[in-house]
Amino acid sequence: MLPKSDPPLLKPKSPDHSDRKSITLYSIQAFVSAHPRSWLLLSILALQIFLLFVIHSLPVSFSFRHFSPPSNLSVQEEAKEERENVCEYGRVYVYDLPAMFNRELSEKCEELNPWHSRCEAISNDGLGRKANGIIGVVPENLAPAWYWTDQFASEIIFHNRILGHRCRTLDPESATAFYLPFYAGLAVGKYLWSDNYTHHDRDFHSEMLLKWVQDQPYWKRSNGWDHFIMLGRISWDFRRSKDEDWGSSFIYMPAMKNITRLLIERNPWDYFDIGVPYPTGFHPRTDSDVIQWQNYVRTRTRKTLFSFAGATRGAIKNDFRGLLLEQCRNESDSCRVVDCGGNRCSNGSSAILETFLDSEFCLQPRGDSFTRRSIFDCMVAGSIPVFFWHRTAYYQYEWFLPGEPGSYSVFIDRKEVINGTSIRGVLERYSREEVRRMREKVIDYIPKFVYAEPKEGLETIKDAFDVALDGVLRRFREHRKMEDRKGNIRKLK
Repeated sequence: MLPKSDPPLLKPKSPDHSDRKSITLYSIQAFVSAHPRSWLLLSILALQIFLLFVIHSLPVSFSFRHFSPPSNLSVQEEAKEERENVCEYGRVYVYDLPAMFNRELSEKCEELNPWHSRCEAISNDGLGRKANGIIGVVPENLAPAWYWTDQFASEIIFHNRILGHRCRTLDPESATAFYLPFYAGLAVGKYLWSDNYTHHDRDFHSEMLLKWVQDQPYWKRSNGWDHFIMLGRISWDFRRSKDEDWGSSFIYMPAMKNITRLLIERNPWDYFDIGVPYPTGFHPRTDSDVIQWQNYVRTRTRKTLFSFAGATRGAIKNDFRGLLLEQCRNESDSCRVVDCGGNRCSNGSSAILETFLDSEFCLQPRGDSFTRRSIFDCMVAGSIPVFFWHRTAYYQYEWFLPGEPGSYSVFIDRKEVINGTSIRGVLERYSREEVRRMREKVIDYIPKFVYAEPKEGLETIKDAFDVALDGVLRRFREHRKMEDRKGNIRKLK
């Protein structure tokens, strides 16, 4: 039984108070009966006044978003959910390859070139040596973000960035993509310049790498469809058809047929080749570095209409570069030349950067191949590129350049230049407003042309590495969805 409680004490009635209360209640009831709509409006108004009073009495930081429903997730589950939201396209697993495929190649940097050591070029995690003589050309506080980066250092840069990337996973079961950190460009580079080496030498590391990866369980699961690699040279250096020809046959090896390749120059007709920007000398440390640099090149006074940094190719008949140099020198009041004969422009120089910073336009013919690193040196400086081959940029860097070529660049058919068309005449026809719009488009895209210095990337801005990785992950996710749809269709049949 429950314990008994004493009955409540009864208070004596107050006749006067009770009578007044009854009269008041009767008056309110009479008013409500006679004026129901008025009573409803007064009630709503009173409720609003009450709510306003309550809200204003709360702390200043009050916000409705603070009153979200309590989460049933654990701290670990919430952290996982947050990571998955950041990595909307999936996560990447990085293979721990045997040292012969990366670390040993970079450690033996003295042997990578028959003429001189490559150790300085691939130092600082692939960024190269710090840029000297650059203060005065760039703002002093941004000078530490500049390096003399080698154009063939992308393999090392990508490897270091991906190890610290927020979308890297140590669990292969949760991975959308698998990265092979093989320094194929370094491996073949040492064998390219001498007849003392055979095609077996040029293919050795590539063949060994493919034997190794084909033994891995996650390769066998997809036959390489969800695997990708960064090749730090142009596609043609890995497409040797005959034993006596140039380069490696890496891309033509059977196991490579499904692997996505990131390259500084792609074969436009190969689905698995993805063109990514050549590394430039600017490696921002923070979002602020990027924004300050964009403002700097936007407000730069440009004293020269156009410029050309390059050298002639004497061994090439009717060398187009020579023609550009001739036109530029003949228009010395509107064109500035940086003669890069010999090794004067190797890995960039303050003279090239200053020339591009001072120029409205920069001439970008093809290099030794269809592309050249100067394209990105030019645009990072806020100069508008002038192209003469569509394959120099338009068919190469679709993930990184604006979709409309005329919004950021000028195209002049090389045949017209050969037949006497004045480059100066073409460029002078653009109005100040048209030039301003094109330059603004180039400046907007600068983050997509540069590789940030921190391994984890920038705070909120996506650089060239982020764009490339997002693109690969998105491609693999779409492929997997397509395969799932095909599987469902087969089941229905």
